[in-house]
Amino acid sequence: MRASQFLISTLKEAPADAEVASHQLMMRAGMIKKVGAGIYTYMPLGLRVIRKVEAIVREEMNRAGAIECAMPIIQPGELWSESGRFQTMGPELLRLKDRHERDFVVQPTSEEVVTDIARQEFRSYKQLPKNLYQIQTKFRDERRPRFGLMRGREFIMKDAYSFDRDEAGAKKSYEIMARAYRVIFDRFGLTYRAVAADSGAIGGNLSEEFQVIAAAGEDAIAYSTGGEYAANLEKAEAAAPHGPRPAVGQALTKTPTPGKSTCAEVAEFLGKPLQQTIKSLVLATEEAREGAAPKVQIWLLLVRGDHDMNEIKVGKIAGLDHGFRFATVPEIVASFGTEPGYLGPIGLKKPVRVVADRDVALMADWICGANEAGYHLTGVNWGRDLPEPDAVADIRNVRAGDPSPDGKGVLAIERGIEIGQVFYLGTKYSKAMNATFLDEAGQSKFFEMGCYGIGISRLPAAAIEQNHDARGIIWPDAIAPFAVVVCPIGMDRDEQVKSVANALYEQLTRAGVDVILDDRGERPGAMFADWELIGVPHRITVGSKNLANGCVEYQHRRDTAATKVAVDAAVTYVMERLKA
Repeated sequence: MRASQFLISTLKEAPADAEVASHQLMMRAGMIKKVGAGIYTYMPLGLRVIRKVEAIVREEMNRAGAIECAMPIIQPGELWSESGRFQTMGPELLRLKDRHERDFVVQPTSEEVVTDIARQEFRSYKQLPKNLYQIQTKFRDERRPRFGLMRGREFIMKDAYSFDRDEAGAKKSYEIMARAYRVIFDRFGLTYRAVAADSGAIGGNLSEEFQVIAAAGEDAIAYSTGGEYAANLEKAEAAAPHGPRPAVGQALTKTPTPGKSTCAEVAEFLGKPLQQTIKSLVLATEEAREGAAPKVQIWLLLVRGDHDMNEIKVGKIAGLDHGFRFATVPEIVASFGTEPGYLGPIGLKKPVRVVADRDVALMADWICGANEAGYHLTGVNWGRDLPEPDAVADIRNVRAGDPSPDGKGVLAIERGIEIGQVFYLGTKYSKAMNATFLDEAGQSKFFEMGCYGIGISRLPAAAIEQNHDARGIIWPDAIAPFAVVVCPIGMDRDEQVKSVANALYEQLTRAGVDVILDDRGERPGAMFADWELIGVPHRITVGSKNLANGCVEYQHRRDTAATKVAVDAAVTYVMERLKA
């Protein structure tokens, strides 16, 4: 490719709404153009990166035995009603009607359509296992699209779906995909972690996320400093504390705490450690009743004052696992007799269900609200002052320095960008949609399923977050828009420069190298600035001064200085660097 025939459209400054490095640099390098909130055109440079990502993903998916297909972007709402997600999925699911008032959705994922394919096509156990995948445009109506391609509304995703005859087969398919993902991300040359994750709206009970490590990541990852344990913060387990509970040492005392409504304020006011205080969080669940208002159950969750509640973990507790909300102020006043800020489990106006975090369940002489404005209780103890909690569970976020749940070292926290996730779904969708096959005995069985996603358009942004400097992008070779750029200085004025530059370009092209020749006639400073911004990893500079000595200059995008290479050896030298 010659630059004069291509579209190079760089900017000196990033748009004001570009907050993170990847968004700023992709806009400045002319890789994407904003069309609307969270919606971008992939410009020629950006599309070349996308296509290289797709090619690697496609190659490894095919190698792993998956079969490519293409499912529709617009899908019938009736399929989504079968699974229940048409009603239960939030406003991120874009719903629309056709001229006949029939419901449709713009696909954010395709479990329903692929399950419909399976129930029509895979009738016998002899046809299993099967894994269908697509690389397709998706849409999620994000409330706040931001960070360019990292959280857009329209995006490209590779999604695959496996169908097996039993749980053992499904978990084998899951492991095949988990291994394939590691190969894919290794080929991209990215630093990443595979972490245990919650399945979220997709469902299932086994899942791993693949996170590119980057300071701008939206996700927090907890990992063991001494072992292999790693998990998304929402999934990471807080190691069970060691018992037994300490003996009672203080009398229960109602203590004035005027104007002190937070645990931190109370601890400072009383001169006590924050770890001795208890945070009270009030939730509500609703049970539908025919012909009457829903029955509301109030829950009191207790976590240590220096800890934070984990909503994902809370959603796994029996009674809270079908949905919950934070209680309203009137509901809180009715049950506790006061507004938030002075709440606790003693002296309630109405019964509530009490759930204690595992750390709280082993505490003695703790501090909590007295259910009276301006007062807290000190010296609170289980058994003596109040009954044992209705439930004890891990309901908090882990923190750096917590013991690792695998018993090896402590937990550290780092930021990551999710670029892929694998799920074992079980029969969640096959049961809902009555998707069955006949087993060896001729009995009807539900498919055991898995699903596997990679964010194709998010991946370049994640790669940039991990690979950039003050001058611009530094692409890994595998997904760079061009692997090599030939930069002739003054080729419009010097025939030798022109001849050598063209010869090197032709030789590299014949060798199968993805090379671009910058024949635009730009000044050296502007030309180099463009390619450093764009991030092409290998550069050959052809100039008259070096040619006088039979040399050209080679410089990798990460190198601080150029290396002089004989003209005759330049192609071989570059090929060796590409292989390295």
